[in-house]
Amino acid sequence: MRIGLLTEGGYPYVGGEGGVWCDRLVRGLDRHEFDVYAFSTGQAQEDAGWVELPPQVQRVRTAPLWTAEEDGVVHGRRARRRFTEHYGELAAALCAAPEPGTAEKPLTAEADRFTNALHGLAELARDEGGLVAALRSEQAVRALESACRAPGARRTAHEARVPDLLAVADHLERALRPLSLDWYEQDGLGAVDLCHAASGGVAAIPGLLARHFFGVPLLVTEYGVRLRTHYLTRPDASPAVRSLLAAFHGLLTAETYRAASYLVPGNAHARRWQERCGADRAKLRTIYPGLDATPFTHVGEEDRPEDRKDREKGEKGERREKREHAEPHTLVWLGRVEPAKDLVSLLHAFAEVRAAEPGTRLRIVGRPSGPEGEAYLGHCRALAAQLFPDEADGPHAVGQNPVSFEELGGPGAETTADVHAGGTVTVLSSVVEGFPVGLIEAMFCGRATVSTDVGAVVEVIGGTGLVVPPRNPRALAEACVSLLRDPDRRARLGEAARARALELFSVEQNVAAFHGLYLETVARTPVHRPVLDAAGDPQPFAAPAEAHVAGHWTEPTPRAVPTWAVETPEPVTETVR
Repeated sequence: MRIGLLTEGGYPYVGGEGGVWCDRLVRGLDRHEFDVYAFSTGQAQEDAGWVELPPQVQRVRTAPLWTAEEDGVVHGRRARRRFTEHYGELAAALCAAPEPGTAEKPLTAEADRFTNALHGLAELARDEGGLVAALRSEQAVRALESACRAPGARRTAHEARVPDLLAVADHLERALRPLSLDWYEQDGLGAVDLCHAASGGVAAIPGLLARHFFGVPLLVTEYGVRLRTHYLTRPDASPAVRSLLAAFHGLLTAETYRAASYLVPGNAHARRWQERCGADRAKLRTIYPGLDATPFTHVGEEDRPEDRKDREKGEKGERREKREHAEPHTLVWLGRVEPAKDLVSLLHAFAEVRAAEPGTRLRIVGRPSGPEGEAYLGHCRALAAQLFPDEADGPHAVGQNPVSFEELGGPGAETTADVHAGGTVTVLSSVVEGFPVGLIEAMFCGRATVSTDVGAVVEVIGGTGLVVPPRNPRALAEACVSLLRDPDRRARLGEAARARALELFSVEQNVAAFHGLYLETVARTPVHRPVLDAAGDPQPFAAPAEAHVAGHWTEPTPRAVPTWAVETPEPVTETVR
């Protein structure tokens, strides 16, 4: 099978969002061929280069979303008229869509209007060679203004001023850049058996066009729902800008969900958001992201219950006993340092933990995320110095703060497995969280965890860890103390967490689930290009799901012919002599 993998700011770029699970998926499905169509999000990402690609990646085509490449296309009068018509229809659909945040769903007429306008712009770009200049022209702004001033437009759209119109037109130009690409040819996306978008939003637009032009089925994976992300951004924009852009992304999401053969949320939290955004439940297939458990095997197996008998003898028991005597109580936090992680609440909770268990230490391991993270890290360091003065044995000794701020790769924190191995309990204190990969790594290591109830945490943890409300330092401290004082409970929870992680969150389950879904999608989709069997008859599917199993069902079966078509017909009346 030939898969067209669509990404935005991810695979195959180094450090791209979602690039790790895409790489594991491609490497795990080595029996399939992959064509990667990737959008880059910045010059730094392009300069960093690509990850090493496996041989099953046949081709990689990239395009920047952060800048527009001039194509030199100049539209004639007829093309300009077509552009004004389609762009005006798209703008009218945005102005008539329900207000974001209301219980109303986009009307069928407006959804169809948006879809037809999108397809019309794509066909114009295909005929004329691109829309870069047209989308950046005054003509586009005037068409948007006419739609906002037309009767029936929403109040917020009607109140849009010139700066608002310019901001919306600029955003639409960036979002519609995929329409001008040369990917939609018979030897491009028209040659694949299936398009797999690694996220919603702009990354799914090439899949929508491949389905429109060639009938290629579309599969969409969302570990974080893009529409939800848009609702949480641009808080400083005017009501008109927020309303129009929310309408655009809402209609684009609705069309993506309608056109996709299957939608693959990465967890129940994302699934609920997809359903709220209009996804059909019959299309939803939850597949958890797969993580490689190999780097954590030595840590997880070291703490198995059967190994406790070896504490007094043998190298493994001596190593563990030595570590427990050296660091009897250590809380570990691992992740990106940013305000959403709420390290302030963690530090206040640790103050109560120290009052109950004076020997406990806290390791905060992670790097700041951007300038905001740098400032937040400085604030947390100052708070730790205020809450926990350096401890010293005497007036002439140098003390040490019980809270350490470290970076991954430093001494004792060479890998995430080393960090979890050096801790007693792993803590997550976030107020906003998607899919908590750090918790799964701790579960692979067999560690008991204390987490806040945000995002998909409860779904991941199940009953193998303690969960407390966010922004509640006292509850967080009580949960940590209860585990620190009960080693048997920690061991039971750690073993249960490791078993759950190996069953649900391994690479093997992720690859097997997508392999089955690929076969099911293609088997349910009529072939979009003629494929003939040995007898010259057209096959109903390009790659039937049964084709990987030898048997008579993979051979062409003769078409049944009714007897009335082969026997000589009898006359209905007698011949007059």
